[in-house]
Amino acid sequence: MPFKTISVVGLGYIGLPTAAVFASRKKQVIGVDVNQNAVDIINRGQIHIVEPDLDMVVHAAVTEGYLRASTRPEPADAFLIAVPTPFKGDHEPDLSYIESASKSIAPVLKKGDLVILESTSPVGATEQMAAWLAEARPDLSFPQTHGESSDIRIAHCPERVLPGHVLHELVQNDRVIGGMTPKCSALAISLYKIFVQGECIVTNARTAEMCKLTENSFRDVNIAFANELSMICDKLDISVWELIRLANRHPRVNILQPGPGVGGHCIAVDPWFIVSKTPEQAHLIRSAREVNDSKPQWVIDKVKQAVTHFLQANPEKTAREVTIACFGLAFKPDIDDLRESPALAITQQISEIHTGRVLAVEPNISELPSKLAGKLNFADIETALSETDVLVLLVDHKEFKEIPIAKIEKLAFVDTRGIY
Repeated sequence: MPFKTISVVGLGYIGLPTAAVFASRKKQVIGVDVNQNAVDIINRGQIHIVEPDLDMVVHAAVTEGYLRASTRPEPADAFLIAVPTPFKGDHEPDLSYIESASKSIAPVLKKGDLVILESTSPVGATEQMAAWLAEARPDLSFPQTHGESSDIRIAHCPERVLPGHVLHELVQNDRVIGGMTPKCSALAISLYKIFVQGECIVTNARTAEMCKLTENSFRDVNIAFANELSMICDKLDISVWELIRLANRHPRVNILQPGPGVGGHCIAVDPWFIVSKTPEQAHLIRSAREVNDSKPQWVIDKVKQAVTHFLQANPEKTAREVTIACFGLAFKPDIDDLRESPALAITQQISEIHTGRVLAVEPNISELPSKLAGKLNFADIETALSETDVLVLLVDHKEFKEIPIAKIEKLAFVDTRGIY
């Protein structure tokens, strides 16, 4: 099938680059998003997120007429759903975005179309999506009832890209293709091969869903080990950074670096999807999540200690006169993505418990999120360094690494990334 028109539903950190890459291969692409502002920005040939080189690819695709955005789905030959899958309540997966996306595309589906769920999902979500589509379009047949002879082909193909390197990894990385039938997988491969240079490996939908969750849970468990080590070393008066550096000289040891917690839309969320489905079996995965979720409170306690030590050294001051500067709000270095960010959560909590000024320094955004705007002062690096008493390093952005040690050595500081 030639796939003359491709629709990407959800124009965020995964959907927009995916739409842009298809469009760069001279395919007609319709991007769909509920956010009118994002749609308008994209249709001007601009982007609403930070991702290296994406602005040029989107501008070219829009200018040449291969990419346009809309708030309403239109007929296409393939639909890729790339909407968020957060959780609700006690870490229960929230599939409402996938449900809404499914019901929005259902009216424009036609015989022969391919629907791919790219959203990271709990096991069974692709089958659930297929059920929602079948319910909305009883006039069409689907793989769960008609197998290989179905009118609509359905597959799961999880994204597995690194923010900051998305365009490169979309093209170069291997893709796991989980079709509901072999023909579904084959059609999905022919779609991705429009731009994917990595290998497309076929499995079933459930295994594809579990594969993405497993990759991120593996990372989460390894980060939890490093984070737990950092808390143990603090108790024993050992430098965790030196310890890890030494331990990693062993030929079969590769310990990750600790941090203030774990953030982002994947590693902080996906393990709970496994726990929610198999709570009696997922002991280690749950424990790792709990270790990483506990780290922000540990950092806040270290900040409280730093303020206490500063006041002991400066008895003429009160806590109200102490300024704390939180360096970094994003969930990882050199991006603007604040989703599930422990740095953001820590900064917000510090602003609520500290009686003095709290400065937020984040070079990758132009203004504070609305929920923080009234509580914090947004500052640049130089202003923060000149006005703060306690520096809290939460994200190792390249700009922070370039700060001369002489500018911070007189400050009280909490360094959660080991760059000072």
